[in-house]
Amino acid sequence: MKNEPALSSFTLTFAINYGDVTITASVTASVTSFISFITQSVYSLMARTREALLLLLDVSPSMHSVLPDVEKLCSRLIQKKLIYGKNHEVGVILFGTEETENELTKEVGGYEHVKVLQDIKVVDGHLVQSLKHLPQGTCAGDFLDAIVVGVDMLIKKYGETYKGKKHLCLITDALCPLKDPDVGTKEDQVSTIARQMVAFGLRMKNIVVRASLSGEPHMRVIIENDNLLNIFSKKSSAKTLFVDSTTSLRGALKTRDISPVTIFRGDLELSEKMKIKVWVYKKTGEEKFPTLKKYSDKAPSTDKFATHEVKVDYEYKSVEDPSKVVPPEQRIKGYRYGPQVVPISSAEWEAVKFKPEKSVKLLGFTDASNILRHYYMKDVNLFIAEPGNSRATVAVSALARAMKEMNKVAIVRCVWRQGQQSVVVGVLTPNVSEKINIPDSFYFNVLPFAEDVREFQFPSFSNFPVSWQPNEQQQEAADNLVKMLGLAPSGKGEILQPELTPNPALERFYHHLELKSEHQDAAPPPLDNSLKKITEPDPTLLAESQSAIDAFCGQFVIKENPKLKKSTRRFLREKPSGSDEPNGDGSVSDAQAVISMESKPVVTVDKIGNLTPIQDFEAMMSRRDRPDWVDKAIEDMKNKIFGLLENSDEGINYPKAVELLVALRKGCILEQEPKQFNDVLEKVCKICRKRNFSTFFDFLMSKKLSLISKSEAVDSDITDDEARSFIVKSQPKHED
Repeated sequence: MKNEPALSSFTLTFAINYGDVTITASVTASVTSFISFITQSVYSLMARTREALLLLLDVSPSMHSVLPDVEKLCSRLIQKKLIYGKNHEVGVILFGTEETENELTKEVGGYEHVKVLQDIKVVDGHLVQSLKHLPQGTCAGDFLDAIVVGVDMLIKKYGETYKGKKHLCLITDALCPLKDPDVGTKEDQVSTIARQMVAFGLRMKNIVVRASLSGEPHMRVIIENDNLLNIFSKKSSAKTLFVDSTTSLRGALKTRDISPVTIFRGDLELSEKMKIKVWVYKKTGEEKFPTLKKYSDKAPSTDKFATHEVKVDYEYKSVEDPSKVVPPEQRIKGYRYGPQVVPISSAEWEAVKFKPEKSVKLLGFTDASNILRHYYMKDVNLFIAEPGNSRATVAVSALARAMKEMNKVAIVRCVWRQGQQSVVVGVLTPNVSEKINIPDSFYFNVLPFAEDVREFQFPSFSNFPVSWQPNEQQQEAADNLVKMLGLAPSGKGEILQPELTPNPALERFYHHLELKSEHQDAAPPPLDNSLKKITEPDPTLLAESQSAIDAFCGQFVIKENPKLKKSTRRFLREKPSGSDEPNGDGSVSDAQAVISMESKPVVTVDKIGNLTPIQDFEAMMSRRDRPDWVDKAIEDMKNKIFGLLENSDEGINYPKAVELLVALRKGCILEQEPKQFNDVLEKVCKICRKRNFSTFFDFLMSKKLSLISKSEAVDSDITDDEARSFIVKSQPKHED
């Protein structure tokens, strides 16, 4: 057999999709260099998805009260990494411990009461259990020593070549005084550490648990420590968060870091000749429940390589021959149109498909007061100038600051991707930065189209009878009740800050998932106490507002609704047979009266009769079993009014017609149907002018009956002046 020659080189043609741009290239290379290139690319891609995290936990005596919540927070963090980041590496350092165990102490001495609980390694279940039982320290915790030990561990393990993310997370109360350095000041030491962190690409997040404190010694230490943490934030990639409750602590440490990805890169078109290069990122996004997959238990228990996946395949069979499977090339989508099915091919869909061009175009500017907060839809996006483009940065900053100064917002039309079928219209709100190293930007919120808006109009109290309207004391009590519902009491910050408030449903889900990983039949756990503060009223805030609640309840008298009265059938069953003694609920005569009322069948009114037309009209207007009862009641009342006017002999039916008009007006105001009443009144006046019914106009004037104005019903097109002058204009002239 003849040997084939070995392949030494080849030509590879490939295409790379980068956003909306496709780059096609051909490369000629040797096999060895190609394999090396592929290996390096795969390694680089895997490295970018890796993350190294070093937890610096303060276990000193001042932290003992919150240590159980720190244990829950950190163990839940590792539990999520086992799900979403199995290749992540985590290490744990404790400070404030009685013992000292770290490499720096062995090498150079010092750094006492700092213990490495676990070296940096890939996450596993053992670390979860270790973090659930943290030791309680007995010594003061020096967070600066812990940071130095942590930075040293990360540099020694990864150096400068590691392409993954390297993070430190410090959790402390920063109440313990720090030791003075041998050389220089504490500020100099912090600056040196910050430069090292920048040089090796280290990021740090500081979570400071801080409750209400008092006392001069505490405040002096707090001010000094906060100043040192602030230096870290200014001179390195560090961020400091202050939390004052266990609930905020649970939300301060994000258990999942999602890398920002641009949804748009291109021009912000202010005009045909003026464009700014911008990038658009998602600023916020809903954290959803993880996707759960079906699990198959059909695989043998001895098969160690079984994936237990469930795959679903669909087969399409012919109606004429059910045994024949229709291949994909012979299938076409069909859409029902009445009794028929209309086939539409993919080519026809492509021909009629809406294909807008990728763009972000300015439509105009408006006052910020015209865009209300409740108009915002979906998530928030962030517009920034193209990185590295100084001209774009200056242009975005100038535009944002001018809009801020003039209190304006911009309305823009956005198509994020080429071929995207949906077009969004949104508002750009200027975000002027207060920091020198952070450029200005814009927040983008999607605005609703007309069909997306749902207006719910409620009648004003002024439309109701005087007996139904609240007095000044009742109105004041109601106002105070609404004011106390806020989560930001006067003189205090907001209790449940969105960025520090976790999702209680997700937290409970992951807790249950953790329990089921240990015990398959574990029941759903109860909600944690720190999470109950999110789902239940805050006891302290509720106690402070109890006076407003009591004042509100004291201003209103609660009366029993007669329609919901207890049935007297039970009343009679509880009495001895033949007894004439009164019961605690009422006398025998009362019971007999109720029995006589209950013995009458309940009649559902479906038309307006001649005996009690007003009561019938109100009954029909209050029916909710069908949406057309209001329109039917108004139509029946109109016919009744016109019938009375047509058959009125010498004005005998005028008073009755006016009463019906008053009832119709009241009902149309309550149901926000002003146009229907106004049309009826205009038609009535037209008939009266034609037939010279001057007496009927006198009745209208006596009742002060006029059109429904805009102040009474929002949907009305009639002003107050037009309503007042309507009867005078419509009244026929008296002939001598």
